[in-house]
Amino acid sequence: MTVARPFRAVRYDTRRVDLSAVIVPPYDVIAADERAGFFDRDPHNAIRFELTRDVADEAAADYGWVRGIFDAWRAEGVLVHDRDPAYYVMGQRYVAPSGGSFERIGFFAALALEEYAARVVRPHERTLAGPKADRLKQLRAAEANLSSVFLLYEDPEDELGALLASALESGQIGRASDSGGVGYRLARIADPAGIARIEAFLAARPSVIADGHHRYETALEYRREMRAREGERATAPWQSTLAYFANAYARGSLLLPIHRVVASLPAPSEDEWRKRLPDWQVTRLPRTSLEGIDAFLAQHLAPQAAQPAFVAEPAQGDPLLIHRSVPLGEALMVRILEQEVLGPVFGLDGAAIRDGAVHFPKSARRAAQEVRDGAGTVALYLNPLTPEAVFRATAEGDVMPQKSTFFYPKVPTGMVFRDHRAPDAGES
Repeated sequence: MTVARPFRAVRYDTRRVDLSAVIVPPYDVIAADERAGFFDRDPHNAIRFELTRDVADEAAADYGWVRGIFDAWRAEGVLVHDRDPAYYVMGQRYVAPSGGSFERIGFFAALALEEYAARVVRPHERTLAGPKADRLKQLRAAEANLSSVFLLYEDPEDELGALLASALESGQIGRASDSGGVGYRLARIADPAGIARIEAFLAARPSVIADGHHRYETALEYRREMRAREGERATAPWQSTLAYFANAYARGSLLLPIHRVVASLPAPSEDEWRKRLPDWQVTRLPRTSLEGIDAFLAQHLAPQAAQPAFVAEPAQGDPLLIHRSVPLGEALMVRILEQEVLGPVFGLDGAAIRDGAVHFPKSARRAAQEVRDGAGTVALYLNPLTPEAVFRATAEGDVMPQKSTFFYPKVPTGMVFRDHRAPDAGES
């Protein structure tokens, strides 16, 4: 069902640049005060394709400079264009919050665009109009896919694992590391047998967008524009987009929870929790340090993963384990929290949540820090979703509440690019 083809990447010549100095996180996770650091790190840093140096300049930006920089770096030899189509395998080595070391191995490909209604490429969250309008300006100007959509596929038996790992061991074409401690390896799969195996494997199954919904929907809108201008053109480069694929079930594919911090509403007392959630059990827990929060949740919350459960830690007072002794089943705890806790307990509807009444820290430590610093009144810690839950929900056409899960690590910009002006023969 998923059509993902090899392509001829444009990529940095690692003889000319240090890959570690030019890759950047996805544009939407770069904080405003981090932009200048990436601009100053290296004159060829990939942030120049993605963002303005000053956030204040972003609204008026038409990204007209992007194509000029891209072409200039090609002419200078900073960027090279591979001669033969390939899948580009990327390994990401990292240390998880638990302290364990992992490597997620996936690959970049040219993904044939499909409308969501076809149920081939499946979303798991809603998007906002503003970011899509911004990315559409960038894509029009660049005529290239400069950052990647991140997709998950189902491979419980890890059928592709050995092929991808072998490519990394036999012929690396790039190495890098980032400030977060993630190490990267890049390799190519260009032999016909390897290409055929990956192509056939993905063709038999759908895929789920883990990250990059705005980029994917922008690519769809760009395709509509180009079809109106140039006709169907089945093999045109804008019929596809750059995508990174990873096995949701592989050991290195980490699905982390995104916790909630209530910004300013008063935290209920232990008695108030009991009154407002009469069907839930409330258990007082010992206080923990900021450094010990991950171990604390592993001890007290993780054993409740099969039940509706969360831990509430107020700015003042003891943390509480709040759970129900019933199977969670196919329900999503993020939805239960929104419907049965944030609404009834705090009086927050969807609009209030979107408007900032709730923060969404991507680590327990960050959530705990917000509460300790006075940036929130109570942290609500969650267990992570499982791959089964994500695929089950998306297969049914369900869209999860915002910030339901955090797929780690992020896919950086700068490992490979895909140029629409130099398409591959037969690509669609």
